[in-house]
Amino acid sequence: MQKLLYLLSVSALVLLTVISSCDVTKQARKATTLANCNFRIVSVEHISLAGIDFQQVKSVTDLSISDMGKLLAGFAAPVFPLSLTLNIEGRNPNDREAGLNRLDWILFIDDIEMAAGILDKPFTIPPKGSSVIPVDIGLDLKKALSGKSAQATLNFCMNLAGVGDTPTRFRIKLKPTVFVGNRLLTYPGYITVRTEYFSK
Repeated sequence: MQKLLYLLSVSALVLLTVISSCDVTKQARKATTLANCNFRIVSVEHISLAGIDFQQVKSVTDLSISDMGKLLAGFAAPVFPLSLTLNIEGRNPNDREAGLNRLDWILFIDDIEMAAGILDKPFTIPPKGSSVIPVDIGLDLKKALSGKSAQATLNFCMNLAGVGDTPTRFRIKLKPTVFVGNRLLTYPGYITVRTEYFSK
């Protein structure tokens, strides 16, 4: 239903464009092709928590005394920074190029809404091919886990470090926006992609 509404909106915008041009036609084709693309999270990179490179942490024993000090300081500080990069692959099964001009996103980790933002950068996905869209995310873990106990926050950190057998579950909701003529067209609803991350 969302795809149908999106395609109808593209058609309506093209009809509302007073002066048709090759650029408008090309933009409309990219917009309609985008509706048939598939998205997935291919990797999670550059995980940094309180200044600690968690990408290199395979177990709690990999944390140095200095790292533990940084974690403890993070718990005591007003801000507990977490940053990471989600690499999202857009796969285009169509014969035409797909494109987007902006990407709104909402990130969930272990079913907790962590942050939201906008990637204000155009991307194209080649026909019968794929393109990786890196989404850089920075957030205050203390704010994101507001209301959670210190133990729950510590468990979250250790889960990122790969302690235990439970993977960290990443889910991101995407809302692409494209230009058709001189108008912005936003995809109705959200496209949801997810993955499970093991640091091991």
